Amino acid sequence: MATPSSSTLQFLGAAGTVTGSRYLVEAGGRRILVDCGLFQGYKQLRERNRAPFPVPPDTLDAVLLTHAHLDHSGYLPALVRDGFRGRVLCTPATRDLCALLLPDSAHLLEEEARYARKAGYSRHAEPTPLYTIADAEAALERFEPHDFERDIALAPGVGARFHPAGHLLGAAQIRLEVGGMVVHFSGDLGRPHDPLMRPPRTLQEADVLVCESTYGNRVHPRLDPEAELAPVIRRVAARGGVIVVPAFAVGRAQGVMLQIARLRQRGEIPRVPVFLNSPMAIDATDLYHRYHAEHHVSDAECQAMYELATMVRTVEESKALNRRHGPMIILSASGMLSGGRVLHHLEAFAPDPRNAIVLSGFQAGGTRGAALAGGADRLRMFGREVPIRAEVVVLQSFSGHADADELLAWMGGARRAPAATYVTHGEPDAADTLRGRIRRELGWHARVPEHMERISLDTPR
Repeated sequence: MATPSSSTLQFLGAAGTVTGSRYLVEAGGRRILVDCGLFQGYKQLRERNRAPFPVPPDTLDAVLLTHAHLDHSGYLPALVRDGFRGRVLCTPATRDLCALLLPDSAHLLEEEARYARKAGYSRHAEPTPLYTIADAEAALERFEPHDFERDIALAPGVGARFHPAGHLLGAAQIRLEVGGMVVHFSGDLGRPHDPLMRPPRTLQEADVLVCESTYGNRVHPRLDPEAELAPVIRRVAARGGVIVVPAFAVGRAQGVMLQIARLRQRGEIPRVPVFLNSPMAIDATDLYHRYHAEHHVSDAECQAMYELATMVRTVEESKALNRRHGPMIILSASGMLSGGRVLHHLEAFAPDPRNAIVLSGFQAGGTRGAALAGGADRLRMFGREVPIRAEVVVLQSFSGHADADELLAWMGGARRAPAATYVTHGEPDAADTLRGRIRRELGWHARVPEHMERISLDTPR
């Protein structure tokens, strides 16, 4: 642990990868964890979830969450189970979304372990979930919500503040003050002209910046989401097909529903049945009504978005969808095809060329979604290979992440350069490309940290 006179930052995750966001700040004899995410995607990354946490959880004083997505919050149940007894500080919307996401994640982990045991495709004789629903519920008891733009005292000389990040309900940039020094964590930044969420707050002065780079090596095409989506719906509906949209239950599902509702209202697509098959996405949609100040969709459009789809809650209703014929649209989690009901829909509909699978968000390397986007003609699910004959469409205009130009514009709003900028939360090429652009275009000192690297905040480099 850092001595009372020194301050350090250690990269426990999201270094060299776009997942597993975890940053450990040690200052004033305290340990503060910024984000507590799951590693997803490649097997060697997922295996980190099973390894002991790099520091004893009972030595952590607090966890600060940028937002609710599982690659930022999903390890919390295991951390609490293994001894963490501090506060989990976040915005109110992040607390409410985690109350949906964490138990759902635990339910899927328990379900996958049971199925693997029953089907016998696990290499373990007794496969066990990473954590349980009881662990998730225990973690939620430690949450303490704080509004945006309010000072939070963590320890003598250590404080924090949440700034809006766009991207998702409740998503925050975190400004951490440590002994007079400011360390700024971007979290996942939204887009300045997102159709759903309000833009992120401009970067203020900071001594150290930790910035995401999910899209650090590319620029989003300037496409109208509705213009991109409408031809797909018309084309597949005309051939009587089923459109399966694997969508993150929080954020992406609501954005796609909004665009479908607008297209339908203008008569630009046929009125095919739409099903939202994710209890969590249904409940998350309710939250968009509650936290209306965080997005710029009217009450009327919120209602239209909510009324667009038939809400599918039960397993029996979900199974019945697989026996239906098209045309119809099914939105179901998860967005990168890592688990959940959407896999059963793929099993049912992917082998038929009349159907379509529409990918609407970032696909981390090593996920089924990334394999599909890369042209895979089969996917391994439930211990067997499922042929992919359906049309695969990768939408380019629905990303909730700022692209490289937008990240640089956000950084360029700062009145002075940080002493050091650490580029994280991106695949290696994305992170290194953004690092190079920061150096060339802003003239800032920037680099990509190594996994488990510790740097001194007193002399950042």
